[in-house]
Amino acid sequence: MLIRSFPAGAFGTNCYAVASGPRAECVVVDPGMDAVEPLARLLAEDGLKPVAVVLTHGHLDHTFSVLPVCEGYDIPAYLHPDDNGMLADPARWHGPALAPLVTGLRLPDPSVVRPLDDGAVLSLAGVELTVRHAPGHTQGSVVFSLDLGEAPGLLAGDVLFAGSVGRVDLPGGSWEAMLASLRDVVLPLDDATVVLPGHGPATTVGRERATNPYLAEAGAAAPRGRGL
Repeated sequence: MLIRSFPAGAFGTNCYAVASGPRAECVVVDPGMDAVEPLARLLAEDGLKPVAVVLTHGHLDHTFSVLPVCEGYDIPAYLHPDDNGMLADPARWHGPALAPLVTGLRLPDPSVVRPLDDGAVLSLAGVELTVRHAPGHTQGSVVFSLDLGEAPGLLAGDVLFAGSVGRVDLPGGSWEAMLASLRDVVLPLDDATVVLPGHGPATTVGRERATNPYLAEAGAAAPRGRGL
């Protein structure tokens, strides 16, 4: 398994290229702001050919370059249906603090946007990505499980970071939904699972289980439909 990444744009969003090895086809994950040129350099370094873009969610810092990347390489994008339309009106989904930066901005969706369904297995570029719907940061947030060879991996988007979790105060966010996603999607994973987050350094599920206060809170939360 070959995984390359770089922090894109002012928000430092991790854009990933995932492939079975060098000089092979690859999947691009979350091409954010100012990602087109550094992505092209990264792909050229390893001789990679993208076949699809997969998006962990619809926020602008993860999707800003999806249209030029998809059009430039003639490839489809994948997004959970609950985040459809977030590109068309960024100001609506990014809250008042960011609205002045994006008001009036219109970024049309790629011509081919395919849905990500919970539990689906995407077989792309010799890589299998298992989709898990994990709302909370946005309504359509997902994570992707994959086999890294020596350990399982998780492309976590903005669901889980080293020492933290994604914010839930933007439109479409929900702390209750985030706790449920952490409890039902993240906590059952093996401690050895390598977490490749949307921002910041990689970590492991075991490290976060032991030190992340938000995972501790999720573990103590009552299952859906139970409690007071």
